[in-house]
Amino acid sequence: MKTRNNSTTYTLADLAARVEAQVEGDGTVEITGAAPIEKAKPGDITFVANKKYQKHLETTAASAVVLDTSLPHSRTAVIRHNNPYLTFARIVDILYPDIPHADPGVNSSAVIDGTASVDGSAMIGPLCHVGSNSTVGENSQLISSIYVGRNVRIGKNCLIHPGVRILDDTKIGDNVILQAGVVIGSDGFGYAESETGLKKIKQIGWVEIGDDVEIGANTTIDRGALGPTRIGKGTKIDNLVQIAHNVELGQHCIVVSQVGIAGSTKLGNGVILAGQVGIIGHLDIGDGVQVAAQSGVKDNIPAGKTFFGSPAREFMEAKRIEASIPRLPELLRRVRKIEDKLDK
Repeated sequence: MKTRNNSTTYTLADLAARVEAQVEGDGTVEITGAAPIEKAKPGDITFVANKKYQKHLETTAASAVVLDTSLPHSRTAVIRHNNPYLTFARIVDILYPDIPHADPGVNSSAVIDGTASVDGSAMIGPLCHVGSNSTVGENSQLISSIYVGRNVRIGKNCLIHPGVRILDDTKIGDNVILQAGVVIGSDGFGYAESETGLKKIKQIGWVEIGDDVEIGANTTIDRGALGPTRIGKGTKIDNLVQIAHNVELGQHCIVVSQVGIAGSTKLGNGVILAGQVGIIGHLDIGDGVQVAAQSGVKDNIPAGKTFFGSPAREFMEAKRIEASIPRLPELLRRVRKIEDKLDK
C-alpha cells in the first residue's frame, strides 16, 4: 500500500480478510491505492454503491472493485459485502493510515497557562494557546493556531484543526474532530429591548460535545444563555452550520451544510437535516426525523416523520403541493372564464 509516508502493498485477499468480506477472482492481486471508478488505474481498488456508476464497471482500469452481494461482475477481481460503501471506507482506512498532524509534546511557540493540564501524550502544535484550568486529554492533537479558553475540557484522541476557537467552559468528549475554523462557545444572540435600545443579555452558559462527534469547517456553536448547548454522541455536523444557544442535538444526528437552528430547539436521536434547512427556536424535533433540503421548519415534528418545503409539511403533502404549482396559471385562467360566464 502506498501512503503519504510508506509504500506497503496489500493483496486483495488480505484486505478482504481485514474487512470481513469475500473475494471473487484473483486474491493475489496487489493493491496500492484507492480511486474513483472512472479514474482508477492498475493497482487501485474502487467501489460501486450507487447504480449511477455501474456503467463504469466495463471500462474501469482498477485492479479490484468492492460490490454488494448481488451485482454481477467478472471483469476484475471483486470484494463482496452487503454494505460496499462502508467496506470501501474501511479499506481506505487500511490503505491510508492516520499520520500525526503535530509533533509529540508542546511546541515552543505554544502558550500554556500554568494552571492548565496537558497530558504527556498530547500534541500541541505551533502558536496554540491553552487557557487557565483547561485540560487536554491523552493523544489529542491541536495542530496549529488554536485558541482554547479557560476551564475547557478536551477529552482523549481528539483532532483539532488549525484556526479553531474553543471558548471558556466548553466540554469536549473523546474522539472528537473539529475542522478548521470551528468556533465553539461564542455568545448566543440574545438582546432585550429597553428605552435606550437593545440591551445585551449576558450569555453565562456553556457548550457540551459528546464522544465521536465531528464538526465541519467554519461551523459555529453558541454557548447557552443559561445552562448548556449540547451536541450528542456520534453526531456529524457539516461545514458552515449555525447552532444557536441552548440547542440540544441527540445522538447520531446528521446536519448538512448551511443548516441554521435557532435557540432552545431540541432534536432527538438520529435526526437528519439536509442542506440549508432552517429551524426556528423552541421546537421539539422527534427521533429519526428527516427534513429535506431548503426546508423551513416552524412547528414541532413528531418522531419518525419526513418533512419538506417552506413552511415544512409532511413529505407527501408537500410533494403534492409542489406538483400543483406549475398548474396554477392554467387553473386561474379557467376560474376567470367560469367567473366571466357567471357574471354574464
